[in-house]
Parts: sequence; structure tokens; C-alpha cells
Amino acid sequence: MSVKHFRRFVIPTAVAAVIGLALTGCGNGPGASTESSGAAGDGEVTVYGTIADTEAKLLEESWAQWEKDNNIDIKYESSKEFEAQIAIRAQGGNAPDLAIFPQPGLMADLATRGYLKKAPADVEANVDSGWSPDWKAYGTVDGDFYGAPLMASVKGFVWYSPKNFADWGVTVPTTWDELLAVTKTIQEKTGKAPWCAGFGSGDATGWPGTDWVEDLVLRQSGAETYDKWVKNEVPFTDPAIKGAFDSVGELLLNPSYVNAGFGDVASINSTAFGDVATPISDGTCAMTHQASFFDGFITDAGGTVGPDGDVWAFITPGEEAGASAVTGGGEIVGAFADDADTQKVQAYLSSSDWANSRVALGGVISANKGLDPKNAKSPILQQAITILQDPKTTFRFDASDLMPGAVGAGTFWKGMVNWVNGTPTDEVLTSIEAGWPSS
Repeated sequence: MSVKHFRRFVIPTAVAAVIGLALTGCGNGPGASTESSGAAGDGEVTVYGTIADTEAKLLEESWAQWEKDNNIDIKYESSKEFEAQIAIRAQGGNAPDLAIFPQPGLMADLATRGYLKKAPADVEANVDSGWSPDWKAYGTVDGDFYGAPLMASVKGFVWYSPKNFADWGVTVPTTWDELLAVTKTIQEKTGKAPWCAGFGSGDATGWPGTDWVEDLVLRQSGAETYDKWVKNEVPFTDPAIKGAFDSVGELLLNPSYVNAGFGDVASINSTAFGDVATPISDGTCAMTHQASFFDGFITDAGGTVGPDGDVWAFITPGEEAGASAVTGGGEIVGAFADDADTQKVQAYLSSSDWANSRVALGGVISANKGLDPKNAKSPILQQAITILQDPKTTFRFDASDLMPGAVGAGTFWKGMVNWVNGTPTDEVLTSIEAGWPSS
């Protein structure tokens, strides 16, 4: 199970201030180009990112054979302070050749200040053929393409026990109203709360709640409203966003429906999100909402994941059956150098060859259309790949990761905690909205 695929990266206020100072007046950065600088490279390409520990080893393994075949040594460096350090290193002339950005907004900030190189033509060609326009857009800044997607995750899965559903006489819901009806039926038949939830995540407590709201905004109000919300053209106080909160509240604020195995509604905040895996695995809890990475938590808790396993999952349904919109996350690879070796590595990382190599090692997925889902090691990851590759799927990046840090990793997270603790929705929405920078 990979920490990388659930951890939400927080930029503390003090660090955010450092980034702001580091990038102030940086309009005269190295400049950007779609052409190679003409340098052949020195046979070494440095890559900097947040991927750590076992995931870092698998990342290095994924390109090991390619390095030998192409006589290029890829030097990977991981840092928990990536978000702050990448800006400082860029200004100080110590930027890596390539950076793996977990947040498109951070990449865009550096691109607009002239630090990133526009992606070369072969990288853009790989993305045009291998990813949807939605994904390409996350690497595009002011009409120029800078970064190719790398890995991905699918959010909004509802995890449940197929056996228990059969015993209770309920089927997988295809609409939001059906989900509410299934919840009511399970509660009446068992006399217990059907849902369990955990918002606890240390300094990042509250982020699982933002995922719930993001799912409902996209499913109820559509991609156009979602995109405007991310830019604050639709504020948190808008009826569409309040409607999403109200819908989530039908489940998470109902004391008859939560918090199975942990306590009352308020216990959601004190429950670590990973701890929910145990009651889901042993059947104490009927349903929980979490991303594709939860597969690893279920396995660690002793459960098996699959259509006929202890636990399986379905995508949170929308207002109408057959809705094909999902939220998720991923990484974008941007370049600070444009020598031939760097561009060659950048092109490889944007290829289906690399995607298949890495996914076959386990634990991750990609939205690359050339990825064979069978290379994924678990059935839920295979399903997630199929969802991402479906041309009918509307994909939207996690909204809180696209919003300014003061909101997405600040007032939004805190607002979810306050909401669960009983603060009225209107008051919560006003406080979240107040976090938006004035300019």
C-alpha cells in the first residue's frame, strides 16, 4: 500500500510565505522553449518529486532497463518539502532537470514565472494520443503546454461487502436517490449505522470530507460549474455548492447513518481515515467513501478486494443513472532544462511504455490510453484504469488541490471539520470562502 497515493500535501502558512518571497519578481526566469537548447546532455538527468520510500524504489525500477538501453542515468531525489523547495531551488539556479508535481497549480505558478520549459513536440504528441483533453489541460498554462501527466488516482469509490448486500436484499445503486434508499434499507434491517467515515489525518484532518463535496458538486452541477468553482467564479456560498454539502449531510450528519463502529457524527473527525478499513473488511460497517488507494488499506486489514471478495466498490452515483464523471488526482512532469537527454527522459515518462512498466510493478495506475489494465495488480485498480480510459468519462482533478493553498488545504479542510462538529452550513461556507486570496 502506498502512502503517496492518499497523502494530501500541505503547505504551511510559513512555507507558503517563503514560496511567495522566492517567486516575487521572478518574471525574468530562465525562459521557456519548445526546442532543445542544442546541448546533448551529460548522460545524467535529475528528477525531483514527492514520491518516497517503496514507491521511490518502484519508480526507479520502472525506468531501470530504459536507462541501460539509452545510456542515460536518471537520478531521482524525493523530498517532503518539495512544494516549498522547488520554488526556492528554481530561483537559486539549482532546479532539477525534471520535477514531478503533485499539484497542477504549483506547476502552473512556476511556468507563468518563466522557470519551466515548454514541453517538446514529441512529449506533446504522446499526450495528445495517450490522454484525454482534460488531462492535457492540467499541464497547459495560458495556452502553452508544459507538463505531461504521469500517474493517476480515481476518487469517489463507495466500498461495501457484496455478500452483505445480497443478504440484505439490496443492489448497487445507480443514482444518488437509490444510494439514499439503500442506506435507509440497511439501517432498518440491521438497526445499525450503515456508514463509517474518518476525516482524521493529522494536520490535514478534513480532506476526506472535501472529496465527498467535490464528488457531489461534479455529479449534481456538472463540469462547467465545477471548473468555475475551482477558480472562485462560483463561490462556496453559491447554492450549487451548498446543495452538495446538503446532500453529503443527508448521510454524514445523520446520527442514524454514522459512524459505524466508532461513535456518533462528531467521531468522524477523530477517526483516522485509514482506520475505517477494519470495520469495512470485517462487515461491521456497510459502506465508506474513499479513493482507489483504499484497496491497500483493505488488504492490510485482512480483507480481499474483488467482485466476489470480502469488499468491492462502486463509483458514487450521480443524479441520473449512467453518469460518467469522476474526480481524482495525479502528477504532472515539468522540465527546467531542455537538453537532449532531459527531453528524451521526459518523452519516455509520457509514453505508454513507461506507464505499462510502472503499473506492472503494482500499487498505482495511469490514465494513459495505451496502458493495458491487465498490468494492474488488483481488480479495483483495473476498474479504475478502465474508467479513466473510457472516452465517455469526464475527469476532473481534485478541486482542493487546484484551489489556492489557503483555501484547498486551509479553510476548506477546516470547514469540513467545523461542519461535522455542528457549525451551520451557511456559516461554514462563508468561512471557507473568506480564505480566498484577495488578488
